[in-house]
Amino acid sequence: MTNMSLVTTFFLMGLPHAPAMDIPLLGIFLVIYVLTVVGNLFILLVIKVDSHLHTPMYYFLTNLSFIDMWFSTVTVPKMLMTLASPGGRAISFPSCVAQLYSFHFLGSTECFLYTVMSYDRYLAISHPLRYASMMRGRTCALLATSTWLSGSLHSAVQTTLTFRLPYCGPSQIQHYFCDAPPILKLACADTSVNEMVIFVNIGVVALGCFLLIVLSYVSIVWSILKIRTSEGRHRAFQTCASHCTVVLCFFVPCVFIYLRPGSRDAVDGVVAVFYTVLTPLLNPVVYTLRNKEVKKALWKLIHIVTFSWSK
Repeated sequence: MTNMSLVTTFFLMGLPHAPAMDIPLLGIFLVIYVLTVVGNLFILLVIKVDSHLHTPMYYFLTNLSFIDMWFSTVTVPKMLMTLASPGGRAISFPSCVAQLYSFHFLGSTECFLYTVMSYDRYLAISHPLRYASMMRGRTCALLATSTWLSGSLHSAVQTTLTFRLPYCGPSQIQHYFCDAPPILKLACADTSVNEMVIFVNIGVVALGCFLLIVLSYVSIVWSILKIRTSEGRHRAFQTCASHCTVVLCFFVPCVFIYLRPGSRDAVDGVVAVFYTVLTPLLNPVVYTLRNKEVKKALWKLIHIVTFSWSK
């Protein structure tokens, strides 16, 4: 990566808000972050200890929980530092590069993983008799690995395109984390080519994945409508409802920020909160409150832990 930058430190300006809101926002986002980490750790632990959950669907869910836990960790702690003190706004050039790479790596991996999860649901509902043979452990591992490798490649392109430009000042990033659109505004060179390539790059990934997910669910709905019993249809719809909820909460803000001409710093910052802070929290909430198997396994784990402590 060619780096001709004179800027050695960037300053994250954070979310637009009144100074009096620093402490309330710090408290709110701290609570959300703790709940996100604890909730996703609980899902990982529950699926690990309960053999009934050792299925392809929950294998992919463990990947999603792991991603969400770190996806939130990449951005929220630094945002908390900017709220806690003015000195917390500073972020070194290498740290900014690392944050942008990690953010797009985890975000694009999650995007690919949602697509794989929708394919898994399609096979489970549309081809139930062949599902076990089509989604063997090796196949699941191969699909999961491909999402991580694809995410890594996609992020490398994003990061290289963003930081190959010179940055000579100003150094104030109008955002609460290092992301490509606000950083490109600070470059001391023409960014039109970069913006177009990034637009196409994210557009191909996000819209491609979203269209594949929609296609999977059109096939799923068609298969569900063929189920004769209302109980069977209800169970099939319930299985997919959780996935649809988190997919919409993830994709809609992404499309709003990255796939529209121009940007408004204040609006983009607020919208970004949805998929960087709230969506990682939604994962454990949605998949536990709406999933009877996970709730049953969770209560079983709590009972075992409580029993062990009472001895």
